[in-house]
Amino acid sequence: MQNLASLAMAGLFALQSATIAVSQDFKRQALHLTRHEARLAYAVQTVSVRAGCFPTRLRAILSHIAAKTGRRPIVTSGHRPHPRRHGSLHGKCLAADIRMPGLSERTIVAAAKSAPGIGGIGTYCNGIVHVDVGPKRRWVDC
Repeated sequence: MQNLASLAMAGLFALQSATIAVSQDFKRQALHLTRHEARLAYAVQTVSVRAGCFPTRLRAILSHIAAKTGRRPIVTSGHRPHPRRHGSLHGKCLAADIRMPGLSERTIVAAAKSAPGIGGIGTYCNGIVHVDVGPKRRWVDC
């Protein structure tokens, strides 16, 4: 009888331990999915591109561009701790340079212009489009 009780207690302990482990794995997986879903609106060109600090407004702009064009923007440059130009919003993680192979700059710019909260939109000769959440302005640097 005592062996049966010990066996039952061991089984309950094992079941409880397994339940806790599964619960913790589920929580980790749910958090991972949340981060992954946040990045579905855009992709980064290389692992060295810093985009994790993008504010909600900038991620919303990238998501809007993706929804309007049917393609995910590829971020070629995000946060740059030492920007090339003084006052660049890349230094504050408020800007992204993007490209979208197969789409014209005109299409990308049109989608960006209609994004709520858009600030600056710039285009470069190499097909890169700059979007940011700063003051409204437009430029072509070619």
